[in-house]
Amino acid sequence: QVQLVESGGGLVQAGGSLRLSCVGSRIIFNKNAVGWYRQAPGKQRDLVATITGGGNTNYADSVKGRFTISRDDAKNTVYLQMTSLKLEDTAVYYCVTAPNLATIRQGYWGQGTQVTVSS
Repeated sequence: QVQLVESGGGLVQAGGSLRLSCVGSRIIFNKNAVGWYRQAPGKQRDLVATITGGGNTNYADSVKGRFTISRDDAKNTVYLQMTSLKLEDTAVYYCVTAPNLATIRQGYWGQGTQVTVSS
């Protein structure tokens, strides 16, 4: 069974940085699309960034220029480097993978990692 495990969340001050990791088991990330989503309390789960098997990336407008999604094929791991963090970045961050971007929300999800940005 496909399994995704996120890590790297935590408490950080505004303006700080964090790097999230998503390790995949029984799935090859460079053959699939991988995305990071986030969900704040009382809000819907929103797209943050995606990377396709071919390495094409896409970002939500709210994180462009601050977040970077990348992939290490040797480790079958996708990262989300987050810089210049803002209070509104506070959320549970989820990793998801699917054969393509069109079906990514129906893909395999991780359990999530909490990111809390404080003032």
